[in-house]
Amino acid sequence: MKALRIHIYLLFITLIFIGQSCAQTATQVETKAYINNPHFDETIKSYLDFSVPIISVDSLYKNYDNYILLDARAKSEYEVSHLPGAYLIGYKQPQLSVVDNLDTTKDIVLYCSIGYRSEVIANKLKKKGYSVINLYGSIFEWVNKGYPLHDENGLETKTIHGYDKSWSKWVENKEYRVTY
Repeated sequence: MKALRIHIYLLFITLIFIGQSCAQTATQVETKAYINNPHFDETIKSYLDFSVPIISVDSLYKNYDNYILLDARAKSEYEVSHLPGAYLIGYKQPQLSVVDNLDTTKDIVLYCSIGYRSEVIANKLKKKGYSVINLYGSIFEWVNKGYPLHDENGLETKTIHGYDKSWSKWVENKEYRVTY
């Protein structure tokens, strides 16, 4: 009986420890190396719940061919510019079927302006069984790092849709023109 109580006690302590380690808050996720601007980093963290894994723009850029890219912004944003080779999935009325004809042996990276909309759509795909990753800082940080964008014709562009004036302040790379 005493041995059973000890086992139950140890199991209880273990469950508490596991629960605490799994209940990581957004401020505990280490992202400082992902974003140059600490204020932008804190803003992003305040919008995400980190329910899907994240990837930095640097890591994505270095391993680009290993992923399928989905843009979770509005069509008008995508047409201004998007990451090269990205498919539009959208946000308000996401076209989840866009994934049906893609090579899903690769992980799917979703992005939007900062990562909030892409996290929402990533969760929908995750529930359907897809392996998804959210691009931390999304297209705004991609531009801040100076990585290439393509326009609706697949040509390289230095124009980015800034979502609106209050959000476009996070586009800090002056080589890119912000439009709305």
